[in-house]
Amino acid sequence: MTQTSDRAQLRAIAVRAMRERGLDPDMPAAASAQADQMASPPRTTDEPTRDLRALLWCSIDNDDSRDLDQLSVAEPLAGGDVKVMVAIADVDAAVAKGTPVDQHAARNTTSVYTPAVIFPMLPEKLSTDLTSLADRQDRLAVVVEVVVSSAGELSSSAVYGALVRNHAKLAYNSVGAWLAGQGALPAPAAAVPGMADQLRVQDHVAQALARVRHEHGALEFVTIEPEHVFDGDTLQEIRAQAPNRAKSLIENLMIAANGVVARFLDRHGFPSLRRVVKSPERWDRIRALASLAGDSLPPDADVVALSQFLARRRAAAPDLFPDLSRTIIKLLGSGEYAVDPPGADPPGHFGLAVRDYAHSTAPNRRYPDLVTQRLLKAALAGRQWPYAIEELERLAAQCTRQEDAANKVERQVRKSAAALVIRSRIGDRFDAVVTGASPKGTYVRIGAPPIEGRLMRGEQGLDVGDHLRVRLSGVDVDRGFIDFVAA
Repeated sequence: MTQTSDRAQLRAIAVRAMRERGLDPDMPAAASAQADQMASPPRTTDEPTRDLRALLWCSIDNDDSRDLDQLSVAEPLAGGDVKVMVAIADVDAAVAKGTPVDQHAARNTTSVYTPAVIFPMLPEKLSTDLTSLADRQDRLAVVVEVVVSSAGELSSSAVYGALVRNHAKLAYNSVGAWLAGQGALPAPAAAVPGMADQLRVQDHVAQALARVRHEHGALEFVTIEPEHVFDGDTLQEIRAQAPNRAKSLIENLMIAANGVVARFLDRHGFPSLRRVVKSPERWDRIRALASLAGDSLPPDADVVALSQFLARRRAAAPDLFPDLSRTIIKLLGSGEYAVDPPGADPPGHFGLAVRDYAHSTAPNRRYPDLVTQRLLKAALAGRQWPYAIEELERLAAQCTRQEDAANKVERQVRKSAAALVIRSRIGDRFDAVVTGASPKGTYVRIGAPPIEGRLMRGEQGLDVGDHLRVRLSGVDVDRGFIDFVAA
């Protein structure tokens, strides 16, 4: 009898979980046929375009990413200002509204990333090749330009179509290590004259942008992401993946670009899809955690006060800050998509401390970004809205629902992967922190390996953020169950 590999078992679990949550794990035949008919990347589009291939564009993403959505480049100006440009893959040029590929993308609304397999929103021929800003390839893009002062303030911005070229495909880990002085300049960057200076300028601008956002109350977290290490088809271990400077660089440039896009659409009389995180769902518990730490927060939700509290805790107890970050993120609640009609008072994003935030920088993997791109391109080409308000409202609800479903699938498969790794350690004891507490159950996370499970006994009186000692009592790989009891 042939034993099923870890990768095959996790893939089967992922397929089942997607179907149970209303996501389609299979690319429809009509969508695949549409992609197969495309022999080359699009070369023409309705809006005017500039030839910007000579600029030192680069991509920074995960080591194995091939669905490259954005490039960035920076140009120092007189007086300490810097012009930053973010090029976003022109997916709309290849995927017209209402076509089979678009219909599948509108159904799932997002790529789903699981430890063993990725379920792309678009056919791989598109997302990893023809619509990807691939290494040393010419591609159409929508460019978001912003001029940033030496103080980190935005002084001007623009949006336009362009032809661009990725001169260096770079990865977070190696660029982050180099920026932190802990590694050599990555070889793809070293091979391009001027790329080292380019990365330093981008990093400097990103830090200035972050500083200003944090002054306005943006919440700065440190989260530990799991990295699943395979040897062939065998899952060997799960490692904690700490944040790094390169990820922060890209995050800050993308937040700035998304703000520019939202304001551009509003200024041109177009509606937009906004990503909204409203006031925290459990501000009372956040206040209680602050009190336990010997600190205080005001009675009403206050993003600046919360930001300052987080900064104090990070300085006082850096080793415990990832646990606190995860706890606060849980207590803030999940975000949702909302329609912002032109001229209306925009909904805000509590965690980012911004009033204008439209998802636009990942059209290969997120449908709201493709919708936003179509709105942008219509504005640039002088066309009418490609979506009515009622259609956008339906899409906002669909994207919120499916993104939530995708997050649950990813979480479920990560738990199955964790159960595979930890099943040989039943009976072992671990230090843990409570990550969820509701009538549905109490959940805890251990740090090594970074794994979450349900507390089956001894949960009375516990709440999110509490620390305790636990014992692993059982696992179920297929169902993604990891059970602990208080030790």
